[in-house]
Amino acid sequence: MPDPSLLSAEIRDMLMDCGLFDSLQPSDFQAVAGYFAITAMTEGQTIFAEGDAGTFMCILHRGVVSVRKTDGNGQQVEIATLRKGRAFGEMAVLDGERRSASCVAASDCQLLTLGKDSLDKMLNDAPRIAARIIRALAVALSKRLRMQDGQRLSQQV
Repeated sequence: MPDPSLLSAEIRDMLMDCGLFDSLQPSDFQAVAGYFAITAMTEGQTIFAEGDAGTFMCILHRGVVSVRKTDGNGQQVEIATLRKGRAFGEMAVLDGERRSASCVAASDCQLLTLGKDSLDKMLNDAPRIAARIIRALAVALSKRLRMQDGQRLSQQV
């Protein structure tokens, strides 16, 4: 059985390393580490499937993740490749909708996962820090949306 304090320190370091939560204070990382878990995925393993209930989100710490959507012919089409530091699955956790795409480990991966129930618990236990986490996720989503809008515009020109 791993030492919980060592595990918590490892998660804290991974959260600090991902770059997503730069707005957090050093003490905040220690406080939120207990809400996250580390999950290992092997190459080819489905992390979640399009249409699944969004019960958790992930931050990719090591490896590569393929994001896939089903096209009109029922074929899985890769729409993005995710690398270290990228959060994914957060939309379904934040809005309660079903997964908009499938995510598959394109290599062996190490993920930080945050369950919807853990996020809700964090909101009750540490609302100030949870608000910073949610804001950081919202900013990351906003940047991705702006980038997609820019790509669409350049394709139309």
